[in-house]
Amino acid sequence: MSREVSAARTPAGDQLPGALPEALRAELSAFRRDLHRHPELGNQEFRTTAAIKERLERAGLRPRVLATGTGLICDIGTRDATADGRDTKADRRAVAAAPDRPLLALRADIDALPIPDTKTADYASTVAGRAHACGHDVHTAVVLGAGLVLAELARAGALPRPVRLLFQPAEEILPGGASDAIESGALEGVGRILAVHCDPRVDAGRIGLRTGAITSACDRLEVELDGPGGHTARPHLTTDMVTAASRVALDVPALLARRVDARAGLAVTWGRLASGHACNVIPQHAELSGTVRCLDLDAWRQAPDLVHAAIDEVAALHGAKSQITYVRGVPPVVNEPLTVQLLHSAMAARRGEGAIEDTEQSLGGEDFSWYLEHVPGAMARLGVHPPADPTHRDLHRGDFDVDEQAIKVGVELFTAAALLEGDL
Repeated sequence: MSREVSAARTPAGDQLPGALPEALRAELSAFRRDLHRHPELGNQEFRTTAAIKERLERAGLRPRVLATGTGLICDIGTRDATADGRDTKADRRAVAAAPDRPLLALRADIDALPIPDTKTADYASTVAGRAHACGHDVHTAVVLGAGLVLAELARAGALPRPVRLLFQPAEEILPGGASDAIESGALEGVGRILAVHCDPRVDAGRIGLRTGAITSACDRLEVELDGPGGHTARPHLTTDMVTAASRVALDVPALLARRVDARAGLAVTWGRLASGHACNVIPQHAELSGTVRCLDLDAWRQAPDLVHAAIDEVAALHGAKSQITYVRGVPPVVNEPLTVQLLHSAMAARRGEGAIEDTEQSLGGEDFSWYLEHVPGAMARLGVHPPADPTHRDLHRGDFDVDEQAIKVGVELFTAAALLEGDL
């Protein structure tokens, strides 16, 4: 086959192997709801990891917990994929069907957010101040379901290439758990990686695709300003710290906008500004914190130096000394063209061209980008909005929820991608 991945040579709909059985669909919905009731923050996902591990082992697979203690990987269609290590006829068929090919990795993130769940659903969070408000419970159910379906195909000798399931912790913690997963060997032997992310702007039953950058870079910025302080009656004898902090907050973003190509989309946005304790005292100290986001990979690499220089310049103009903590977060997720074509063909084979839409680059950050520094891959936006619902509950809101039809769509997207032939 040529470099193009063609859906035209692949049976469509139910004729394509790997459709999600109804009983498994119901199980995955229940599994997702159980995770939703018991959300765990990054690097604390012990219950979640144990639940995934138990289900994969029950399917006869051999999941391996990551060195960080949470998260796991599980291979399908390789010589050591089965739990008991026996060289059965089915195992030999599975390996013969995928001889020495690089692994196709399917990645899910498993952590929750430190915000309260405000839903009234019976599967709402039971943990105060914790919620799966970004859809990671859905991502986990999708990859788990795809793994269970693909394991059955591997036993039948119908899996054309080996697959790795990657359940990654701590996506919500900058710089993200992807780096730790990579250090734990998650990409060893992997030739390509796929992921989905819930999108409440896309109707359930559909996916959004984009070649090139689909998310933005996101870094964390902390600024401390210091000066002598003094009486509000004599600001000319002090460093007017409140004014200095205010000018940093206002002028630094504007200054950067004139020092970077506007198409790079470099934006500093503040989430916190604090200074002072009394109305008649000019404080000695002020703090600002926020994020640096960038659409362009090259501009992101220059961002720390540019931001440092702009802050120092504005602070010095107002007589304040600045101390800057710039925490590298994640680069943009840049989808590789052939992998996007693979996802397009997989979705077309399952649900037709009408289930695919173009999507725009968002300003959100995603640590899936770190995997793409090592291997080609792509992320699709998984529609989770109930088509008949006029409301849109955005990500990172306490009332965020999904149409669980999205789980079936995600599973069948991944299984079709694993089954499609092509020069991968």
